[in-house]
Amino acid sequence: MSIFNIFKEPTKAAPATTQSSFVQQAEKAGLLVTAELDKALEECKAKVARISKDCRMMNRKHRDTEFDLENDRECCLHGLLGQGSTINYTPSDVQRVTQIFDKPQFFVDGASSNDIVQGAIGDCWFVSALATMATAEGLVEKFCVAKDEEIGVYGFIFFRDASWVTVIIDDFLYTSIPKYEELSFAEQTLYHQNKEVYNATARKGGKGLYFARSGTPGETWVPLIEKAYAKLHGSYAALSGGEACEAIEDLTGGVSTFIPSNDILDIDRFWNEELLKANQDRLFGCSYQSLNPLRSGNYDAKISGLIGNHAYSVLRAVEVKGKRFVVVRNPWGESEWTGPWSDGSKEWTKEWLDVLPDIGHSFGDDGQFVMEYKDFLQSWQMLDRTLLFDSSWIMSFQWLHVTAKPLPTAWTFGDVSFTFSLAKASRAMILLSELDTRFFEEISGRWYWTFDFIVFKKGEKEHLAHSAVSRLWCRSVNLELNLDAGDYVVHVRLDRHNRFPSRASDYVETQKSVWDQRIYARVLSERTKAQSIAANFKSETDTGLLPLPLSILAGQDLSELEKKALVIAEAKKKEEDEAAKAKEVEEAKHKAEEDAKKAEEAKKTEEGAKKAEEEAKKKAEDDNATIVKAEEDGTTTTTTTTIVQKIITVTKKLANGNEVSETKEVVTEAPTDADGPNNVIEPGQEAVITVPSVPPVTVTVDSAPQPDPKRDVLDVSEENSIFLGFRVYTNKDAPVVIEGQLRHEMEVSAALALAL
Repeated sequence: MSIFNIFKEPTKAAPATTQSSFVQQAEKAGLLVTAELDKALEECKAKVARISKDCRMMNRKHRDTEFDLENDRECCLHGLLGQGSTINYTPSDVQRVTQIFDKPQFFVDGASSNDIVQGAIGDCWFVSALATMATAEGLVEKFCVAKDEEIGVYGFIFFRDASWVTVIIDDFLYTSIPKYEELSFAEQTLYHQNKEVYNATARKGGKGLYFARSGTPGETWVPLIEKAYAKLHGSYAALSGGEACEAIEDLTGGVSTFIPSNDILDIDRFWNEELLKANQDRLFGCSYQSLNPLRSGNYDAKISGLIGNHAYSVLRAVEVKGKRFVVVRNPWGESEWTGPWSDGSKEWTKEWLDVLPDIGHSFGDDGQFVMEYKDFLQSWQMLDRTLLFDSSWIMSFQWLHVTAKPLPTAWTFGDVSFTFSLAKASRAMILLSELDTRFFEEISGRWYWTFDFIVFKKGEKEHLAHSAVSRLWCRSVNLELNLDAGDYVVHVRLDRHNRFPSRASDYVETQKSVWDQRIYARVLSERTKAQSIAANFKSETDTGLLPLPLSILAGQDLSELEKKALVIAEAKKKEEDEAAKAKEVEEAKHKAEEDAKKAEEAKKTEEGAKKAEEEAKKKAEDDNATIVKAEEDGTTTTTTTTIVQKIITVTKKLANGNEVSETKEVVTEAPTDADGPNNVIEPGQEAVITVPSVPPVTVTVDSAPQPDPKRDVLDVSEENSIFLGFRVYTNKDAPVVIEGQLRHEMEVSAALALAL
């Protein structure tokens, strides 16, 4: 037996293959949002302290062997796709922070949005998220947890798939400045053939960094957190392209919502209830899709200097002298808005220049600019808002591996549902998400998935609410509402779309031959770790891909672990055998009781049958009509028509697996030849229920079959499946308990429901 299976947490045990309902694991219920954060902070600090202690003992600086920029260059830069991909990064060198800066400082006068400058990677969404968060005092400092700058070790925490994750890195960074010896003769001549001059000038300072950097000299937090985020997702290339609000979710544990600007009903209400709270309990970003160049032929068209498909940060909203202004920042640190109220525009008369400090803005080509509220709404197509949670909130969550029907199929609710109970009334945030697949994007399946959900109170026909509108193929959707105490059910609707470029059903097998097998194994292992969070994860099929926790190995050799594993296995088998025997005894006892009950009923039936027979005999003389027909050959045929009265019970299976029995009286005329049996329905035979617009449904008459747990569960499919996470945030004194249900083959249940 595998050591992992023996020592893993009981809550990770694989469910039976016939299981279709999954109760929430205990460790995923009622988590205080800030308490879980505090726990993660302490764990991160402890890891950094341990590394620092070990390095000092060995007289070494820290080198991160899991993400080694110097010795594992291609893995860190490009991940699974390698340098042959369309994304190709070519930094010139790798240096430690202490080699780049004479006096490095993690923060210089705290974190500021002006500190951040995007580098060679297409992660404006992440850099924009940092700029947005830097405007909220103390927020950046929370996820930059622990450091020892002398040793070169830094600890960060990120929120991924509903849990906090610790990431530890060293202080190596990629630079765009090569070693002196790699310069051409002409380039060396520019520095008078003097290596010391070259190293002291060209190779010093943050401007030589290849990826993101701080605009403040000597400050290091920006490139280091970008590196930690790249490690979290496997490579720098994995950070190319994304949504700023998703990065904010990863950095804060908040929940994001997309708000199309032309969907806002009351712009005054949105200003007062939303934008004015920017950087208090919520953060905002903004963007618009690139303009169509087909008419103009201008493929670089902008809206008054604003760039399409590019993430901007909302720094603050202020109202001064009766005018509403929004201060926005471009993460590039340059290229600003050129419309009304842009830096130096005609609107800035002397009286308005005097209130610049009240707006919190100063002129300069630093990427920060001011827009009037009406121009803000007209220019930006999409706003994204991330709500932040404090100690008054509590969270419960559950993950399920959901297999949808192969296409083509109806776009409908019914693949999966979640139920939860609320003990008392509360404000609630309900969220449905898929796994963060950025680390293993290359093996994340054939489809882009999107989903929405609808909320009912148990037993009611009218739904309470529908999930908020979101972009297609987003990582999550949510709904914020007030709920009374009670039981609720959430039904989910799934949709999917071909990836671009499209992936064939055997795309992994086709690509494996060109992938670096070492990197592929790491990516596959990371995917398995992520998927193992599901309540119906089948660990016995993927054990070899899950890393063995050090807590299992701690202080013991493998022979000792094997002995313990055997002892545990024997104890487990004994427990299972005893449970099986107890079940057999219980079943035998139940059968004996049922047999005794049936015998008693049979006795009563027999007595009643005798009495009924006597009465029927007399009645038959009146009800039976005998026809004697003379045949041509001289013989006669006698036909008796009998009026048959029979009670038939039809048992119907409902969509929720329950059964409903309907009893009705059936009267038939059964012509019978003198030597033939009566043509009547016998108990245990099948009858057909026909419902308009629904295929005929066969049910058993006068029988009570047990529901088949396999009927509604499709086989797990790699091609048509998604891992869905369901989260509910409520007031801390009103935690919820979640249960998930998988249902796929609903035609039978639907027909029976319609037959009621």
